Amino acid sequence: MRSATITRGIERTPHRALLKGAGVPQSEMEKPFIGVATSFTDLIPGHVGMRDLERFIEKGVHSGGGYAFFFGIPGVCDGIAMGHKGMHYSLPTRELIADMVESIAEAHRLDGLVLLTNCDKITPGMLMAAARLDIPSIVVTAGPMMAGRGAEGRRYSFVTDTFEAMARYKAGVIDGKELQVCEDNACPGMGSCQGLFTANTMAILTETLGMSLPRCGTALAVSALKRRIAFASGEKIVDLVRNNVTPRQILTREAFENAIRVDLALGGSSNTVLHLLAIAHEAGVDLPLDLFDILSRETPQLASMNPAGGHFMEDLDVAGGVAGVLKQLGSKVKDSKTVFGLSTLEIVSGIEKVDETVIHPLDNPVKKEGGIAVLAGNLAPDGAIVKQSGVSDVMMRFTGTARCFDSEEEAMAALMEGRISSGDVVVIRYEGPKGGPGMREMLAPTAAIMGLGLGDSVALITDGRFSGGTRGPCIGHISPEAAEGGPIAFVRDGDTISLDIPNRRLELLVDDETLEKRRAEWTRPEPKIKRGWLSRYASVVTSANTGAITVGGN
Repeated sequence: MRSATITRGIERTPHRALLKGAGVPQSEMEKPFIGVATSFTDLIPGHVGMRDLERFIEKGVHSGGGYAFFFGIPGVCDGIAMGHKGMHYSLPTRELIADMVESIAEAHRLDGLVLLTNCDKITPGMLMAAARLDIPSIVVTAGPMMAGRGAEGRRYSFVTDTFEAMARYKAGVIDGKELQVCEDNACPGMGSCQGLFTANTMAILTETLGMSLPRCGTALAVSALKRRIAFASGEKIVDLVRNNVTPRQILTREAFENAIRVDLALGGSSNTVLHLLAIAHEAGVDLPLDLFDILSRETPQLASMNPAGGHFMEDLDVAGGVAGVLKQLGSKVKDSKTVFGLSTLEIVSGIEKVDETVIHPLDNPVKKEGGIAVLAGNLAPDGAIVKQSGVSDVMMRFTGTARCFDSEEEAMAALMEGRISSGDVVVIRYEGPKGGPGMREMLAPTAAIMGLGLGDSVALITDGRFSGGTRGPCIGHISPEAAEGGPIAFVRDGDTISLDIPNRRLELLVDDETLEKRRAEWTRPEPKIKRGWLSRYASVVTSANTGAITVGGN
C-alpha cells in the first residue's frame, strides 16, 4: 500500500509519531489509509448537509477495514457568485480543487479517496484529481434539493423562480408580493438546485461514468438512501484499494461516450462539455469536441427536465434514475467498468421498469436530437456550444442585429434599461477563460431575456459560458475567445449575425476583407484583473474548446 511509505520501517518512526499525535492507534497503522475529501461549507445549500454524510462515509470505511482521514476542499456557489466579481473565481476553482486533492493525497501517501462533493465546479475538480492520481477513488455526490412547494400544487425551482422572476417583476408581469413568494419558496432546504443544472448534471454523469454507486446521482439530499449510499461508498473504497481498482480502469472512452449520451438524452447543462473534456484530459482519453455533436445527432432527447421542461430531479430519481436513462438508450450504451463491481450493462439489466412519462422510449422522444449542439462558422472557427434542448422551434434559425458589450455588466444594464429589442443579437465578449478571466457563467442576462419575454426574438452569443439553468437561444464557449483575437472581438454594432442550429452554423455576415481590416486595427485590451491568482490563471488557461484546462495538466 502507498501508506506503507509513512507507516513501515524504523526510519518512519517520526512519521508514526506524528500520526499517533493525530490520534491514530498503533493497531490501525497497517490498515488502508482512506482520505475523505469533503467540500462541506455553510455557504452552499448543496453542501450544508455533508456533515451527516461524512459520518456515514467514516462508518463505512471503518466497517470495511480502513482508517478514514478527513480533509477540506473549498466550494463556490455559482448562484451566490453570479453577476458580480465572484463569478470570475468559479471555473478556476475547478483547477484549485484538483490540485488540492492531488497535493494532500500525494503528500500523505493515501491509499484511496472518497470524494464528497455536490456542486458545479467541485465535482469535476474532484474527478480530475481522481483521474490524475489514478489511485482507488469513489465519488459521493450529496444529492439534489427537493422542489419548493406552493399553493394548488405549484412547485418552485431556483432559476425560474428567482432570476427569471426578477426579470418578470422588472417587466411588470408579477408584483412585489409574488416575487417575495418566489424568493421564499425557491430553495426549501439542503441539496443542489432542483433542476438539471450543472451540479445535478455532473452528479448524473459521475454515476454514468462509473465513479459513484447506483442511485447516487439522483437520490435526494434529505433521503435515508443517500446516507446508505454514503456508508456503502465508505465500505467500497476499502475493497477498491485491496483489489487495486483505479479511476483510469473506469474512465475509458466507452464510459465517456455513455456519459455524453446520457447528458444529451436528458438535455443537461452545457457546462458539462468543458468538464468532460477536462476530466478526459486527466484520464488520458482522447475526447474531441466534435464527438459531442456526432453523438447528439444520433441520440434523441428522452426527458424534459427543469428549467426547460417540467420534471425535477425528484421525478427522475423515482422514474428510474441514471440506470433508467441507460435502459431507454438501449443498444446505444457501451459496456464499461464501474466502482460498484457490476458493469454498466449488468446494472441496466437489473432495471425492470422505467416511468416513460418522465424518461421517454427511443421511439417516442421529446426531441429527435440530443440536448447539446456544437456550432461552427466564421464567428466560431474552433466551435461554440448551445443547449438546443432549451431553444424554442422558432429560434432554431435566427438572423439579427449585433449589439456588442465588452462585459456581462454592460449587457445586463442594457437589458434592464430596455435598450435591447426584438431582432437583436446580444454579443458579450472578453468573458472567456483568459479574457474574463475565468469564463464567467451568465445566468443573469439569459434569465433576463426570458423573463422580459424576449426568448423568441433575441439571441445571445458569448465567449463566456452559461448556467445549467439557462434556456433560450444562448450560444456560449465561442472559440477562439475575444482576448485571443478571435472573430467575436471584431463584431461591431449593426452587423448581421446568422444562427442556424439545425445546420450547426454561426456566421457573422461581414465580408472577409472587412474582417481582416478590423483584425489589423484590433489591439488586445488591458487585463480586467491584474493582481491575485486569477492573473496567473489567465496566463496558463486554454481555450473553451479544449475544456479550459490549465497548461501542464497530466
